[in-house]
Amino acid sequence: MRGPHNIFRLVRTGATFERTGAMRAVLEAMDAPPSVRIAARVLGWPFKWLGHKGDPNLPTVTRALMAMGPAFIKLGQTLSTRPDVVGRDLAEQLLVLQDKLPPFPTAAARETIEAELGAPVEKLFSDFSDSVAAASIAQVHKARLAGSGEAVAVKVLRPKIVRNMRRDIDAFYFAARVIETLAPGSRRLRPVDVVAHFEGVVMAELDLRLESANASEFAANAAKDEGIRVPRTRWDLSSRRVLTLDWLDGIPLSDLDALDRAGHDRVRLAQKVMSTFLGHALRDGYFHGDMHQGNILVARNGDLVALDFGIMGRIDAYTRRVYAEILIGFIRRDYQRVAEVHFEAGYVPKDRDVNEFAQALRAVGEPIFGIEASRISMARLLSHLFEVTERFGMETRTELLLLQRTMVVVEGVARSLDPHMNIWNVARPTVERYITENIGPKAILREAVQTLRVLSRFGPKLPEIAEEILARQTQGPAAPDRRPWLGRALVLVAVAVIGFGIGFLF
Repeated sequence: MRGPHNIFRLVRTGATFERTGAMRAVLEAMDAPPSVRIAARVLGWPFKWLGHKGDPNLPTVTRALMAMGPAFIKLGQTLSTRPDVVGRDLAEQLLVLQDKLPPFPTAAARETIEAELGAPVEKLFSDFSDSVAAASIAQVHKARLAGSGEAVAVKVLRPKIVRNMRRDIDAFYFAARVIETLAPGSRRLRPVDVVAHFEGVVMAELDLRLESANASEFAANAAKDEGIRVPRTRWDLSSRRVLTLDWLDGIPLSDLDALDRAGHDRVRLAQKVMSTFLGHALRDGYFHGDMHQGNILVARNGDLVALDFGIMGRIDAYTRRVYAEILIGFIRRDYQRVAEVHFEAGYVPKDRDVNEFAQALRAVGEPIFGIEASRISMARLLSHLFEVTERFGMETRTELLLLQRTMVVVEGVARSLDPHMNIWNVARPTVERYITENIGPKAILREAVQTLRVLSRFGPKLPEIAEEILARQTQGPAAPDRRPWLGRALVLVAVAVIGFGIGFLF
């Protein structure tokens, strides 16, 4: 499906933005230069009649994104967390996209539940409400279990959502290939790989069995964490298109007035959101990848309640170390070390100058420190970072895309609670704790023990492995038998090391 017919899809996208008035609103919010505004108007106006009309009762940008489909709604959800990038008015307008979209009929939800779970809704639930929250991919109903009467949240996928999402993704692939062809310099950003990453994340989100597993793993990781709750998965009432979780009450983070009336400390909540995300990402290598305001509630006692586990991120131990060292380097304003970490990790080509890269990073980081947080222009900062990556030939790291995107979203959520929050001060304790526990003598000793444990499993095979190594290193058909004692000596040394390791452990 990724053919030229998607040209019409892309033209219609631009036409929809022009017809709804969203094009002008977006360009104004982003403070685009006059030349860009004129070019967009000239290119968009002739095709205006091809655009979707959308719901005229909605604000312009929300109207355009909803008319274009679920993938565009996902984009709007991310932008809604960035008032410092798109402006507060536009960000507030886009909040509707988080969990206040038009619901699909309850009758259709009941049909899906009965088809997936193999029983009438009345037999499974003593009470089943209309939609209480509707998002781009699914909607949620409040219900009570038949028999026990326990309150649960039942999430049901939208009808035809898989087909609609694939249609949008096909258009994105086509656009990415056009960009790579017409702008060869963009290839370092790997637009096709970025779309492929987006496809993998979104298509996984469309299988609620995976979300059930995500919720279960996240709950296990957070079980001993103070100040965060995760609803329990009801496995017997979950399937590919239906997910049932315990119902947890709370105030959405987007409702600032309600938080104030309930007496919650917004400054503390902002710090908690940031530290919770960093703690899970660094400690567990597993984090909530969609932490916008609609997916976080505040319980009566001030605990955070996490919802919607369709998008989760996972990073390996090595990447966590790199990420932590980059963060702590910025926090400590050690730009030389930040630059060295980028080179060591292979993020910057080896033929570039590490000192020049450190100087460029200093130009990005220094303006942040000593400035009141609300005065920092994140749009300008991101633009500067992009210029640096382009100058030094850095390619897009698709394995870090979700982590970077979530960091941006989480910062936006925290800033919406406390516009004066300094993210570096809040992040410092969490990152330094990780550094202490994972990059130091204790970490080296722990890794040595883990290595010994792995070696111990190969004990019975060590003689064979040693003999094979010696056979490859010597020449001649009789060579493997010339020094059999050496292979046995290697085995004895390995066994001694393993024995020492086991003795150390126990």
